[in-house]
Amino acid sequence: MSERTNKKRICFIINPISGKKRIWDVSKLIHSNLDEDRFDIEIKYTNAAGHANQLSKEAVDDKTDIIVAVGGDGTINEVASEMINTDVVLGIIPRGSGNGLARHLGIPRPVHKALKLINTGHFMQVDTATINGKPFVSIAGIGFDALVAKEFAKNKQRGFLTYFNIIANRFMSYEPKKYQLIFDEGNTIGIKAFFISFANSNQFGYNTTIAPNAKLNDGKLDICIVNKPAVFKIPRIANLLLLKRIDESDEVRIIQTTGLRVKRKKNRVVNVDGEPIKLDKNLRVKINPLSLKVIIPKNVEKT
Repeated sequence: MSERTNKKRICFIINPISGKKRIWDVSKLIHSNLDEDRFDIEIKYTNAAGHANQLSKEAVDDKTDIIVAVGGDGTINEVASEMINTDVVLGIIPRGSGNGLARHLGIPRPVHKALKLINTGHFMQVDTATINGKPFVSIAGIGFDALVAKEFAKNKQRGFLTYFNIIANRFMSYEPKKYQLIFDEGNTIGIKAFFISFANSNQFGYNTTIAPNAKLNDGKLDICIVNKPAVFKIPRIANLLLLKRIDESDEVRIIQTTGLRVKRKKNRVVNVDGEPIKLDKNLRVKINPLSLKVIIPKNVEKT
């Protein structure tokens, strides 16, 4: 018993079908790379959507010190949602398709390197946010962004090529929608937008940066309002996304806020950390400052 109290309790919650390949072998890498003199290790696997929420809640209730999400942004969302405003620290092993949050935080993609990072135990506090009470850590969005998330979730094939094909197939026919945005700071705007991202971190994934100046610890969301570009402008916009300069595009407007209300005509799907969720047509989005502890590299200062 005394030995157990000298060790940190760490629980790995693994989504075995994240990304392109099954990842059942991660358990072997955990035992070979994690310092077992310092950690009591528990490994759990998800078996359905929402199961990671349950496993994370159980681990929090059981006084676990560190919970590690092994999967993509959707898995991280489920795990982290139960850890907000607790002292439990989140670790990330990025095994999803886009891995937007892990890329923003500088977490290495190779599993053994991500495990070595967890050994350091170095963490920082980051903001989270909610949309109609549903937590998100990285990005939520409406419009074409949410449509792509919905189509991607239905597709058995994962990876960038699947995203690209969905975008290419649906781009021409998608009509921008009307929204009214009522910011907590007092300003209200009525717009017609291709999509709107509520960005806590800076990117969707695949190094496509939608909010170049977004920080995870500034107490604000970057609201990225994107007009539908003419076809001939798409190559430049794609380039700006990859160069972290999309804010230079005439088609993009970014407004920082602590929160806002969004009025829509219909209760269409919302993209919440990469997962499509149907919410009421009226949305309430707000920041929850410094509400989650996340293990990151020591040399990562800009978040």
